[in-house]
Amino acid sequence: MRLNKYISHYTKYSRREADRLIEAGEVTLNKKVLKDFGYEVAEDDHIYVKGKAVKKTTELTIIVYNKPKGVLVTKKDDRGRTTIYHKLPGKYRHFLPVGRLDYASEGLLLLTDSPEVATALMESGLDRTYNIKIDKPITPEMITAMQEGLILDDARAGAHEKSKIYSMEFAPFAHYEIRAEGQNFTKLRVTITEGKNRELRRFFAHFDAKVLDLKRVAFGGIELNNLPTDKTRYFTRKEYDDVHKFLKRRRANAEIAMKNAANAHKQEEHNKRIKEQQEKTPAKETKKQPFKPKKSKPKE
Repeated sequence: MRLNKYISHYTKYSRREADRLIEAGEVTLNKKVLKDFGYEVAEDDHIYVKGKAVKKTTELTIIVYNKPKGVLVTKKDDRGRTTIYHKLPGKYRHFLPVGRLDYASEGLLLLTDSPEVATALMESGLDRTYNIKIDKPITPEMITAMQEGLILDDARAGAHEKSKIYSMEFAPFAHYEIRAEGQNFTKLRVTITEGKNRELRRFFAHFDAKVLDLKRVAFGGIELNNLPTDKTRYFTRKEYDDVHKFLKRRRANAEIAMKNAANAHKQEEHNKRIKEQQEKTPAKETKKQPFKPKKSKPKE
């Protein structure tokens, strides 16, 4: 793990703050000042920030947070806006969010002290369920796109104005349910299996519909239920068990994928060597032998 990322994961500092600390000589490795921003922290390295040891957490902790609207999911905002870390108790300052909810969205947000778990859950195809409200009636075109998926060369509508993501592919929704409908609105509950940047806002903006409200109510079987806004709760024992099972499967699949890739590489190298040998050793031309009839033995 890169040095600034390592510091950000296991301390209260953001990556930008970590960069400034590295530049100022406040970061040491085995008591020697370390100014290499790209340094990869090894397992047995002892990193210190301002003379205080950076301690890796070994016990897994995951919390559910009901994020309010008007709060950013980031450690620090250059415009001074409120972040989740202003709202959360100080003991969660080093926790990592599993994905994002944008400034105007609310609802379930998972946070953990494990970088591996945060990455695994973010990259997973686990269900994400949202209650949303759009500013127009649902259309047949929207329903078809929810059922079959959608590919947009220009998906900037509904995105943040500074977003550099232009095109986007939307997988078919895992589930959708129209919960209420009027002349100027539709309320839906939708389940998707990806967590792309402003995915739902971009999706409905393609149909000239604005998302008025967006609230995540479940992630991978973890439900928000009656958790009050701006409050947290720890995972239950069953939820921890489910996460450990998920991680075990993921590691096993990763190991299988690595072995398959290694075997494929070996086979490719083997085929390459055989081809090279065949090219170096051209096949011998065989001379046609004249036909010689077999002599029949005299009968006794």
